[in-house]
Amino acid sequence: MDQKLLAKTFVELADNLVADFDLIDFLRLLTDRCVGMLDASAAGVLLADRDGKLRVMAASDERVRLLELFQLQNDEGPCLECFRTGAAMVVPDLGTATVRWPRFAVAAQRSGFGAVQALPMRLRDEVVGALNLFRTASGPFDPAAAPVAQALADVATISVLQQRTAERSSVLNEQLQTALNSRVLIEQAKGKLAERQGIDMEQAFTALRGYARAHNRRLADVARTLIDGSEPLPGLGS
Repeated sequence: MDQKLLAKTFVELADNLVADFDLIDFLRLLTDRCVGMLDASAAGVLLADRDGKLRVMAASDERVRLLELFQLQNDEGPCLECFRTGAAMVVPDLGTATVRWPRFAVAAQRSGFGAVQALPMRLRDEVVGALNLFRTASGPFDPAAAPVAQALADVATISVLQQRTAERSSVLNEQLQTALNSRVLIEQAKGKLAERQGIDMEQAFTALRGYARAHNRRLADVARTLIDGSEPLPGLGS
């Protein structure tokens, strides 16, 4: 195993934890490096979407991409089982897997592969996908390469989960800012309506909310319309 390439790979993958994150580019780098360093002829990555449905996210070549799609379409194969169980699946000879995964084993051999190793992309109890290594020749995988492959899968998992956390945080922050902006509009509209109708702020809010509900409109939209006077609001004195 090329130690310099291994070190460079971990640095490149770790850089994605702090730099701008391009998930597709990141996962393609992962598959390419697996082929370059490990006992593999090709590699692919399956990731679960937000609904838990697996998707083919990266492949080192077209044969693997099609084979991964075949697994998903036929709902069988070591990569799917790896994802579902959270445990690594090692098949040194695909010729012996025709009973367990009859359609996949035949399709993999027809694609020119003799062995496969599927590694879970998992952090504690959360499994987000699987890193899948294929070899053209049958036979046992290099035992020294297995922990390295799992370490690469683990780094990729952390990056994927960090991206999802950041996206969730961004959505929550956006929702919070929208709520704050809406609150400012509503307070301004309450003040304007209270002054116009000679009522207190609580009565003004009740009037705004009642109008919004009666007309099936968002409270913030009614408040904005009252402030800018862009349309009449019968019953609110405009």
